[in-house]
Amino acid sequence: MKSAPKNRKDRQFNIGTICDAFSLKRDAYYKFHKRYLAEKEVEQAVVGLVRQSRKVLPREGTRKLLKSLHDDFQEQRLKIGRDRLFRILRENGLLVARKKYSSRTTNSYHRFYKYDNIIKDLKIDRPDQVWASDITYIRTLSGFCYLALITDMYSRKIVGYDLSDSLELNGCLRALQKAIYQAKATKGLIHHSDRGIQYCSDQYTQVLKGKKMRISMTEENHCYENAMAERVNGILKDEFYLDQTFATVVHAKKATKNAIKLYNNKRLHLSLDYRTPNYVHHNAA
Repeated sequence: MKSAPKNRKDRQFNIGTICDAFSLKRDAYYKFHKRYLAEKEVEQAVVGLVRQSRKVLPREGTRKLLKSLHDDFQEQRLKIGRDRLFRILRENGLLVARKKYSSRTTNSYHRFYKYDNIIKDLKIDRPDQVWASDITYIRTLSGFCYLALITDMYSRKIVGYDLSDSLELNGCLRALQKAIYQAKATKGLIHHSDRGIQYCSDQYTQVLKGKKMRISMTEENHCYENAMAERVNGILKDEFYLDQTFATVVHAKKATKNAIKLYNNKRLHLSLDYRTPNYVHHNAA
């Protein structure tokens, strides 16, 4: 039920007629009207906070908004639960529609040695224990770019990345070198990836072995064994607009750098108890 317009000139019927039509007493109507106006004020305040938050994280979902805006809700004395927030977002067209992506960036038909998966039953309980590597594509008007990512499997932090206009080895190597540079130690650290030619190549594996790192790879046609890396790819595209077509490679690189910075420092993860990757990576017990 909606409330009648406050201004008499905007009403099609007077209050008495409305109350008679719904068998309501006037005091019951006015109580409802007061609650209705209060609810609308709360809704407008919530929508304003959500729109402000979405300027930084454009596709932040309902549960994470509830957590990230908790202090703002408290400050404005707004009692907002998950269901109420969901309803307000739905009624104002602010729910986030998820997308699915399908691309092939892996060529596992090559002459190089393919390593076993050694993280299947491994308990991951600290940063820089296992890194997951993967490649995804970014569109530009002149063609595809390829984003090589290295993600820490404990903290979900992207520890190394590179965007290049080729699927050749160099982009993956640059991402790896960035990850190695920021790591406290690499001895015994496990590098996990698919069986793509870039990761199996002699040049790439020699760098890993030179840093005393162990090598782990998915089994043939078992992409779910590197699901976390693929999930990070999807987050960057789905929540940080890397799914768009960029005008130039320069624009794509700027957008990628900004997306990864926000992902590491601002995005809350359910799997991290609503903390950011960077916080978990640097504050692990």
